[in-house]
Amino acid sequence: MSTPHNQANRGDIAATVIMSGDPLRAKFMAEKFLDNVKQFNGLRGMLGYTGTYKGKPVSVMGHGMGMPSIGIYSYELFNFYDVEQILRVGTAGCIQKGINIGDVVIAQGACTDSNYLAQFNLPGTYAPIADFDLLFKAAKKAQELGIACHVGNVLSSDIFYDENESWRQWQKMGILAIEMESAALYANAVKAGKRALALLTVSDNIVEKVATTGEERQTAFTKMMDVAFSLI
Repeated sequence: MSTPHNQANRGDIAATVIMSGDPLRAKFMAEKFLDNVKQFNGLRGMLGYTGTYKGKPVSVMGHGMGMPSIGIYSYELFNFYDVEQILRVGTAGCIQKGINIGDVVIAQGACTDSNYLAQFNLPGTYAPIADFDLLFKAAKKAQELGIACHVGNVLSSDIFYDENESWRQWQKMGILAIEMESAALYANAVKAGKRALALLTVSDNIVEKVATTGEERQTAFTKMMDVAFSLI
């Protein structure tokens, strides 16, 4: 049973999927963390692999950039492939003092400037949030591992190059960091009756205009992966 975006058959994908925006980061995770690896998808270059981690089945897969992209892939995983939980490991730009490049932000909630949530026709403003059990376990594990970790609200934005520097307004409302996908992931999980959590490594300091390289984003940010794999 393939879809327009996934070559996998039912049963090829584990109940837990760890996803990253960059499909090459998914390939890196498969090579670093998994045994008995089998590739289940290469369609559109969105690489996906299933293997075992400490004897437990797990899949890793890219989801692309932005809410339309993760919206498609997470919807299909939750609704067509019997996936029970998706853990997003991605990058984010911090906008608060006290958060450093390389720190991990765990997205308790995800505000958004996107129109993605309009499809649900809710009579108000919906606040997408993470699964609490995953959130609690991730924060505890990060503390055990001595990882600099911050739990709170993030902004899932459609805009990367922001002409108006609207991040300054979000900063005043306590938003820790900006990324581009978690609100859609969280909404899709709730609608499907499944679980989701986003673990984000700070790759940019938007305030100070400092950023890491693309190669560092692809392979160097492994602390969030250590936490994600501990949740399987």
